Amino acid sequence: MPVKMRPRHTNEEIKARLILIVGLAISIAFVGTVFSLLFGLLFVTQPLEVSPNDSEAWAVLSPLTLTMSGVLAGLLASNGLKNSTKEKDKSDE
Repeated sequence: MPVKMRPRHTNEEIKARLILIVGLAISIAFVGTVFSLLFGLLFVTQPLEVSPNDSEAWAVLSPLTLTMSGVLAGLLASNGLKNSTKEKDKSDE
């Protein structure tokens, strides 16, 4: 019984799948971080004074969240810019 070989993916298809996987992973991490921050603010009983551990956690999570949102925006923007230049080149020919 011969085994059917699937057609090989082109470089553009591989790049698109890689961008999708990276984007999904960062998006899931971003949503998880935001959800945990909101859950901690809304549903966990907080004392009147902020403990040193809580303030350190906020100090770490705030830049982390900004970095993840910047990476997602950069990933989407760079992918869109590269595709638009290819479409312009094809229309010029």
